[in-house]
Amino acid sequence: MIPRYTRPAMAEIWSDETRYRIWFEIEAHACDALAELGVIPREAAAAIWERGGFDIARIGEIEKVTRHDVIAFLTSVAEHVGKEARFLHQGMTSSDVLDTALSVQLTRAGDLLLEDIDQLLGVLKRRAFEFKHTVTVGRSHGIHAEPLTFGLKLAGFYAEFTRAKERLRQARQDIATCAISGAVGTFANIDPRVEAYVAEKLGLAPEPVSTQVIPRDRHAMFFATLGVIASSVERAAVEIRHLQRTEVLEAEEYFSPGQKGSSAMPHKRNPVLSENLTGLSRLVRGYVTPALENVALWHERDISHSAVERVAAPDATIALDFALARLTEVFDRLVVYPQHMKKNLEHLHGLVFSQRVLLALTQAGLSREEAYALVQKHAMKVWEKGTDFFTELAADTEVTRHLPAEQLESLFDVDYHTKHVETIFRRVFGE
Repeated sequence: MIPRYTRPAMAEIWSDETRYRIWFEIEAHACDALAELGVIPREAAAAIWERGGFDIARIGEIEKVTRHDVIAFLTSVAEHVGKEARFLHQGMTSSDVLDTALSVQLTRAGDLLLEDIDQLLGVLKRRAFEFKHTVTVGRSHGIHAEPLTFGLKLAGFYAEFTRAKERLRQARQDIATCAISGAVGTFANIDPRVEAYVAEKLGLAPEPVSTQVIPRDRHAMFFATLGVIASSVERAAVEIRHLQRTEVLEAEEYFSPGQKGSSAMPHKRNPVLSENLTGLSRLVRGYVTPALENVALWHERDISHSAVERVAAPDATIALDFALARLTEVFDRLVVYPQHMKKNLEHLHGLVFSQRVLLALTQAGLSREEAYALVQKHAMKVWEKGTDFFTELAADTEVTRHLPAEQLESLFDVDYHTKHVETIFRRVFGE
């Protein structure tokens, strides 16, 4: 991932230094277990920890010759350790190192992303309560529908990211497995107790059946979960972009002093952060299909998955980490315009109350078809002529014969549409 969209903590997880450090820990912990089992001398295991090291540049040099990264790494470590290095990698295969290390990296990345979601949830909750009773117009198909509150919109996002957190927690748990089972996963040349020992040291669980590799359905679910979270990020971003349209302007991204919106038009205040989030979300989702295609490896293993994961794992987690942090910032500093919400709510001259009139007429004795036709007839006049919906209805004796003026007027009450806000908030926030 390019530095522009990279945050330091997540970048560190995917650095060469971190990756090789994890590889070394896997090898060294395995030696400790082998020493406990009497397979190798305890002194050798101790020497590996004491003198063990690696040189990233040197690994690169060796790999140019070996064309095998794990062998290059082991050779570099051996140059530091000395003769005891012959006990490294006993009964293991490259995938034992690569897959277990990837599990460690993905679990660490998952932990950071869970922290990101917690930060976002905190902001969404605060702002949802801030605008709990701020009435705005709800839209379906982009067209004015009925009133709701802006707080309910934010509560919806809170609920969605709460689900995202649970999905990610489960995906993080599912990816946290260790495979130290040797060629084709049979433990023929290494005791299963070594795997259990290494797994415990790394905070992982032993993979029940590793076919020399950890099954890629685990990875597919992890990346699919990232893709779903990215889609939730985009949904929030698209909402903000629509609300910031000049004709709507119910909310907008904070525009900081000195910020510029356009190289040509000095007046512009564009939703650039939310647009950026839309792009980042596409990027994260783009790695989902390759991860799914990685599941069907040949027999016990091949390396068709390798190139995908070397790119997808860092890029997807780094991009989503950045996106979640940016979305948190956007919601935290979002400028909200209740006066514009009120103005927009009144834009259709009362049409947002059409369903209440329809239902009242059916309760007064009209069939649903008759009531619908009657209400729609006047609604279309308002659409076409810009007249007032209540006035049109009140002038029709067919309407007032069933709904006296006072009752008709009571149907144009915003509070009716927000009367269950407290109930919904209790469902979402539990308070």
